Amino acid sequence: MKIGNDWDEKLKVIEDSKGFNSFMKVIERKYKEATCYPAFEDIFKAFKLTPYKNVKAVIIGQDPYHSPNQAMGLSFSVPGSKFQPSLHSIYRELHTDLGIPPSTKGDLTKWADEGVLLLNAILTVEAGKACSHSNLGWEKFTDYVIKVLNKREEPVVFILWGSFARSKKELIKSPHHLIIESVHPSPYSAHLGFFGSKPFSKTNEFLKKNKIDKIDWNL
Repeated sequence: MKIGNDWDEKLKVIEDSKGFNSFMKVIERKYKEATCYPAFEDIFKAFKLTPYKNVKAVIIGQDPYHSPNQAMGLSFSVPGSKFQPSLHSIYRELHTDLGIPPSTKGDLTKWADEGVLLLNAILTVEAGKACSHSNLGWEKFTDYVIKVLNKREEPVVFILWGSFARSKKELIKSPHHLIIESVHPSPYSAHLGFFGSKPFSKTNEFLKKNKIDKIDWNL
């Protein structure tokens, strides 16, 4: 497995290991035996769109959407105009926070291009079965990614929404990074602290303070 940019150097110890290559063969078999998401070529899309050197912020999700035509290899992002309620909550908070009108599309590729690593902790899923590829090995890989980013000298903003994402806080130990955490933007919990949390403006204020170009959150 090669991503094709500077992530390959940062993840070389993983990519070149026998264990990871054996794991990827398991994933390949899963894709042959059943419908899985995202498309196989999009499994590492977050890394391809946001090289290591460009990362300004990380938004951590759990696993890909398991319905057709939704997962695209970026956390919370979906193609087209039919998207999950959580993304509606994210757009609502973006509007309240920065005055950016809610997008009618679910594609967050522009955020990835702006330096937001849209990282799911589990990178694949079987159709119709949420978290079906948990405990196969993806968590070890993405935990390593977070540890690599934690070692960066340049400050990074880690945006942790919900208990699963917040469990990754223990991997972020360097004090020069910023952790922004709240409940999940799901409609079941957004009113308990996600709305009003201002993650977008807080991210840009931190970047500005550290003389890093702010993120253009417009979609």
